[in-house]
Amino acid sequence: MHTLFSVAAMLTIIQIYAYLHVLDVLAYKMTSIADDTRKLNILFSLLAVVAGMFLGNDITCLTLIPLYLNIAKKYNLPQILPVTLIGMGANVGAAFTPWGNPHNIFLVSRYDVGPAEFFRWSVPYLLACLVIMGIVFFFIPTEKIPEQKVESIKISWRPTIITTVVFIFFFFGVFRIVNIIWPMLVAIALALLINPRIMLKIDYALLLTFTGFFIFISDIQQIPAIVGVIHMFVHSENSTYLTSIISSQVMSNVPSTILVGKFTDYAQALFLGSNIGGFGSAIGSMANMLVLKTFNQHASVSKSKFFKQWTIMQFIGLIILTGVGYLLLIFRF
Repeated sequence: MHTLFSVAAMLTIIQIYAYLHVLDVLAYKMTSIADDTRKLNILFSLLAVVAGMFLGNDITCLTLIPLYLNIAKKYNLPQILPVTLIGMGANVGAAFTPWGNPHNIFLVSRYDVGPAEFFRWSVPYLLACLVIMGIVFFFIPTEKIPEQKVESIKISWRPTIITTVVFIFFFFGVFRIVNIIWPMLVAIALALLINPRIMLKIDYALLLTFTGFFIFISDIQQIPAIVGVIHMFVHSENSTYLTSIISSQVMSNVPSTILVGKFTDYAQALFLGSNIGGFGSAIGSMANMLVLKTFNQHASVSKSKFFKQWTIMQFIGLIILTGVGYLLLIFRF
């Protein structure tokens, strides 16, 4: 129940922040200081990383990609690479925190991971990803762009501050410092107080997915033959790592983490494998599907060309990060 309550609280808090337009304001502010294409790419990509840490990769992609594409269409700027980097940046940032990805919450709950241990895993991974992104930024052409007009969006500071306090309370709940049910109830109460319609925006399908997989895995644990086969693929740290990456490519990293996590004790390998497995195929992460959907809705360039180039860059990222994750496991950074 800890996992389900944590995910419910996380989804509620994320939707409150989305309703308050915090990310929109940050995006417009950063856009106003970008005077060339490289700087604009860097700012949007890094904002995606930071936003992914706190709002999750889904909301980050749904917010930042349309904002960037509106600017790109207005000034005839590149669309394919920047949108790809925003999506990948969101996945990188979401891996850094327990609440950035739902499967991270499952890992914390399943293995009773403390804050120090979790960030001992996620900090080196984040730093490695930022170095790789920095190399990519170096090759982005620098072209001057007109000064951007800043949209006038006002933040309601009182509910934003209160939501941040609730977010901190949620942090304590995730790591079992307080019972997670209290942050969940407080988050729901806050959403109802600000605007009851916020509760209609919550991804209840994700909660049902978690519940369904818990029931499914509980059932297959009663079948010795299936249990034996699964154990063959997760009998060691390296096999757990690779199995979680590969399985994420065909069933997405959230259900993959729940499935593999029920049969292995190699928590760090599963953490790295599940987050790296979010790269690659379109179904590796729900955020990947949202990137494609959002691009198709808002872009003005060829959708098929975007899909081809996006897929190539995703799998290049997957291959590079698979090697990075393997090194992190070997040297225990």
